[in-house]
Amino acid sequence: MTPLHIAMIGVPAHGHMNPHLPVLAELVARGHRVEVTTPAGFAPAVAATGATVLPVTSVLPAEDRGETWPDDPVAGMARFLDEGIHVLPQGRAALDDDRPDVLLGDIGAYPARVLAHQWSRPFVQLSPTYVAWASYEQDMADVLDGLRAAPGYTAYHERFAAWLAAEDVELDVDAFAGRPPRAVVLVPRAMQPHAEDVDPHRYTFVGPALAVRAHQERWPVPDRPVLLVSLGSAYSAPPAFYRACLDAFADLDRDVVVKVGPAVDPDTLGALPPNATVHRWVPQLSVLAHASAFVTHAGMGGCSEGLWHGVPMVAVPQAVDQFANADRLVELGVAHRLDAGATPDELRSAVVTLETSPQVAAHCAALRAELRHAGGAAGAADVIEAEAAATR
Repeated sequence: MTPLHIAMIGVPAHGHMNPHLPVLAELVARGHRVEVTTPAGFAPAVAATGATVLPVTSVLPAEDRGETWPDDPVAGMARFLDEGIHVLPQGRAALDDDRPDVLLGDIGAYPARVLAHQWSRPFVQLSPTYVAWASYEQDMADVLDGLRAAPGYTAYHERFAAWLAAEDVELDVDAFAGRPPRAVVLVPRAMQPHAEDVDPHRYTFVGPALAVRAHQERWPVPDRPVLLVSLGSAYSAPPAFYRACLDAFADLDRDVVVKVGPAVDPDTLGALPPNATVHRWVPQLSVLAHASAFVTHAGMGGCSEGLWHGVPMVAVPQAVDQFANADRLVELGVAHRLDAGATPDELRSAVVTLETSPQVAAHCAALRAELRHAGGAAGAADVIEAEAAATR
C-alpha cells in the first residue's frame, strides 16, 4: 500500500512502551513513516525501531531512576491524566503542521485519541492488557463502585471531564478511557476475562509482539536451567522478599537470577548463595528462554513473556491488575500464587511442584504454541494499515 504517516503518542513507562516497540519496527519495515513522542529516557529504544523520535517532557514516574508509582489506584489513574494534559500541547505542536494519517496510543495515551478526534483521523489503541467485554460494567460493578467511592475519585473524574470538554471531545470519561473505536490487543487471548464476549469488530487479539525481541536480546547460555526472580519495574517487592528467594533456592541445581530493579540496593540483600546473582536489570525475555521457572509479579508483560517461552510461574502480585492476572495464570494451570510475605519453604515448594508436574508442562506447551501463532507485530500492523485504508 501507499506509505502512511503514522504517529504514536508514547507513554514513558516500561509496561506501556516496551510491548509496542516491535509493532513500530514492523510498520517501519513496511515502509511507513513512523513518529513517536517520547522523553529522553525512552528515546534510544524508540529510535532503535527505526521510528523518528519527537522529544517531549513527561510528568510520569521515572522508573529507571527508582521513582515508583503510587499504590492507590485513583492516584495512579490521575498520573495518566496529568501526563495527558501535559503532553497534549507538545504532541499538537510537533504534529500540527504535518498531521499523520493515523494515530496510535497506549491505553494511557489520552492525547492520541484527542488529536485523532480533533483532526478527523483514525485512532488505533495498542492495548498491553486485557480489554472491556460486553457486560464489563455489570460484571465488575462491585469493583467499579468501590473505585468510584474511593477518596479523590470524584475530583479526578470531574477534572478529566472538564479537560475533554475543553478539547471539544464529546465523550464521557468512561467511554473515552475504556472503549476505543479500534484496538489491537497485545496480550495472550487466554489472559482475557470473558474472551468470548469481547467485540471482535472493535478488538483484535494478536498476542504479545515478542518475536523480534527474542532475536535481539542475549543472555549467556547456562550449563543448567535458570530460575528467574523479577517483580517488574514500576512496582517492586521489599528486600526481605528477595532474600527469602535467595534462601529458598540456594540448594537447587539452578542458576538463580534475581532482578531487583532500580528501587532496591543489591548490597542490602546480604551474602549470595553460590548459585545466585543479583541484577538491577536483565534482558528478561532472553533469560526466560533458559528458565525452568519464573517468580513474577504477574504484570501483563511478565505474564506474556513467561507464556511465550512456556515457563511455569510463581505469581506474587503487588498492585493494580496483577492480582487478577495471577489468578488467571492459576486457572490456566501454569502458575502458583503466593504473596510477598511467602516463606523460603513456601517459595521452594511452589517452584519444585511446578517444575515436576506433567500437567503444568502440558499446559505451558499448549499456551506457548498458541502465542507463537497469534499474529504478533505483523498482525497489529495489518489492523493499523486497514484502519488507515478505510478512511482514505
